[in-house]
Amino acid sequence: MPQDAFTLRYITAELENLFVGGKISKINQPEKDLLSLLIYTRGGTVKLDIDLSAKYCRVSAGESFDLPNPKTAPNFCMLLRKHLQNAEITAVKQVGFERVLYFDFKCFSEFEITDMRLYLEIMGKYSNAVLVKDGIIAGALKTASLETGARRVMMSGAKYALPEKQDKCDPTDLSAVESTFENLSGDPAKFLADNVAGIAYVTALDIVNLYGANVSAKDVYGYVNSPEYQPCVVYRDGAPVDFKARLTEGAKAYKTLLEAQADFYTRQVNEKRFTDKKRRLVSAVNSARKKVEKRLALSLEKLEECDKAEGIKLKGELITANIYAVERGMRSFEAVNYYDENCGKITIELDPRLTPSQNAQKYYKRYQKLRRTAQTVTAQKQESEARLAYLNTIIQNIELAEDLHDLTETEEELISLSLLPAPKKEKGKKGGKKAEELSPFRKYLCGGFTVLCGRNNSQNDRLTKGLGASDLWLHVKTFHSSHVAVLCDGKEATDEVIKFAAEVCAYYSEAREKDKVAVDYALKKYVKKPSGSNAGFVVYTDFKTILVAPNAHTEERRDEQ
Repeated sequence: MPQDAFTLRYITAELENLFVGGKISKINQPEKDLLSLLIYTRGGTVKLDIDLSAKYCRVSAGESFDLPNPKTAPNFCMLLRKHLQNAEITAVKQVGFERVLYFDFKCFSEFEITDMRLYLEIMGKYSNAVLVKDGIIAGALKTASLETGARRVMMSGAKYALPEKQDKCDPTDLSAVESTFENLSGDPAKFLADNVAGIAYVTALDIVNLYGANVSAKDVYGYVNSPEYQPCVVYRDGAPVDFKARLTEGAKAYKTLLEAQADFYTRQVNEKRFTDKKRRLVSAVNSARKKVEKRLALSLEKLEECDKAEGIKLKGELITANIYAVERGMRSFEAVNYYDENCGKITIELDPRLTPSQNAQKYYKRYQKLRRTAQTVTAQKQESEARLAYLNTIIQNIELAEDLHDLTETEEELISLSLLPAPKKEKGKKGGKKAEELSPFRKYLCGGFTVLCGRNNSQNDRLTKGLGASDLWLHVKTFHSSHVAVLCDGKEATDEVIKFAAEVCAYYSEAREKDKVAVDYALKKYVKKPSGSNAGFVVYTDFKTILVAPNAHTEERRDEQ
């Protein structure tokens, strides 16, 4: 994904063709380093995304993901809204052969029409967006002043200066490239990346792969300035790893570089969001599990102490039975343990300040206290074990998740459990879409029957609750799994359909890695959810069991559901 000047040149040309003449409709800043502009163009409304983060810096159009906007817009976003709302885009240009491009705007207000320019510096961790009027900075996304030791001042009112050029030759100047090649040595790709401006190492590798190790200055000049252009996305092991302006072997071709870039980054960003959310949810559940495990350990420790209750009671009884042999002031005495078949002797400690009867009562009181403690702690232990088992099902749901949709209701479940903070609601805004719309069940078709599979505890509850009495319900035996259903519509499910549904159920379970998995299935009328039980918990009777190998099968496309 080389965001070098070579690639940026093609992107800039496509942006110019797409956006010149367009008008700014909306300006948002959903994340610290991400600007999102909705633009009315000749071909319709198009979203322009400007990402100025270190890892994903780019200017793109047509990416298919949306992020919620903050309740209060950041300062730079407010500045852009003030000056660029309803502005017309008059030009999109690249600065020389640098990783800098700019949008020129004709801005309209009640009193005047002004020209402004938005510079976008696509330079990795140094990426920035700077709004300029008549060469003077109106504002910057990332500000810097002389007091902070910055080499370039990025403050309102300062004169805008382009980033300092690197000491490299301009590839659009053949004589400059030829002069540089007089010192060619070592790895030619590294030499090109280190000495020719605007060419990243991956682009240099493409040049060397095309012309060979004996690549010449004319080859480099010809490659950079050639009209040849075929955008593509390179895949490795089924995953996109790069997008390029020139077609390479085994890559998927696209009509435009913007389309290739959009598909590539949509996948990359969504995977990052999925990984980040998954890590956040797992962290929240693990934190809760540690607390429950600590409570459980304390309960077990107390129960271990309560196990001594019968021994305490025995000592009280032996004192009572031998009260004639016990005198006040004794610190201990030996008694025959008549509960022991060998009638062994036992030493009983005494409080010399108490009478024999009081010593016996002391042991009885301690016994009664331990009994009451045991009853209370046993209930706490069972509650902790149930809670831990429930949290483990949530962890399993997270591990089985395949995309952001799969995590939606799990996140809501954790919010309802107060394991995650609830999102702040904006005034005047109604709730979002229903969970059913956001997170559909996994859906399959087999032998004329519809098979549904829940993605998490909340969906498992909803799936089971929505079934008819004659529908078939499945769950892996002794392991946590998704709830799976076969919608029968009054028909009897065939063995083929039951086997299919059981394989799906086995795949979306803790037993996924096993060769064979036992799956229980029963009619919905025999499946009940106990009152007050955790999400996803049911009891069932009148079931049969089938042994199958886990199989994901092919799910229906989500947009068809």
